[in-house]
Amino acid sequence: MRLPAIRGSIDRRILANYRIDPSCMADALPAPFRPLTVSGYAIGGICLIRLARVRPKIFPFHWGIGSENAAHRIAVEWDSNGETKQGVYIPRRDTSSILNSLAGGRIFPGIHHHAKFTVDETENDYSVTMVSDDGDANVHVSGSIVDSLSSSSVFDSLHSVSEFFELGSLGYSDTKTEGRFDGLELQCKNWHVESLAIDSIQSSYFEDETRFPVGSVEFDCALLMRNIEHEWYGHPDLCCSP
Repeated sequence: MRLPAIRGSIDRRILANYRIDPSCMADALPAPFRPLTVSGYAIGGICLIRLARVRPKIFPFHWGIGSENAAHRIAVEWDSNGETKQGVYIPRRDTSSILNSLAGGRIFPGIHHHAKFTVDETENDYSVTMVSDDGDANVHVSGSIVDSLSSSSVFDSLHSVSEFFELGSLGYSDTKTEGRFDGLELQCKNWHVESLAIDSIQSSYFEDETRFPVGSVEFDCALLMRNIEHEWYGHPDLCCSP
């Protein structure tokens, strides 16, 4: 049994993004996913999100649970019922919440690994570090708010990168069954992004040279979202023979 919908607030969400050689990215993706490209590059990244007041949508009150969470995500497309769909594939989710780690993949979609988060932030400066309990994943992102997107990005404006990620609202996560993926859609009530200039970034997933050889992945840009009311909706599992 899974909750039909949950709601809450995104206190802070950092989307730190890489541009990736599409052939390397394709090799790392399970079927039926293939890379969604921008200017000839696959796009992958890290989502570092602090959730607050998360509760079932049917509950009338405004309090709920909070947690720090990290997700490695890749922009993908796939074919379903004769149509090409777009969204994100999420190979790994980590959370500070013991409840989330126990319920993930059971009550709500996606396996969640428990992790420790260290956060240092002000109004304009942000630093988030995550180390998983199992030692298989670690992330660090730090940066400051700036007015515009980096000129080196594959996206030509803050508006275009904002549209790209807003359309990638449907995500599919690995399950304990090979070839089966849990679906979860994020609907933001007041979508708004700011540009974040990155001082340092590290990801065990994107820096794994067995997956991405040297030169196949580069940092592209980072975005910040704050105080976003949102809802999560489960989608039917996506199944594909391994």
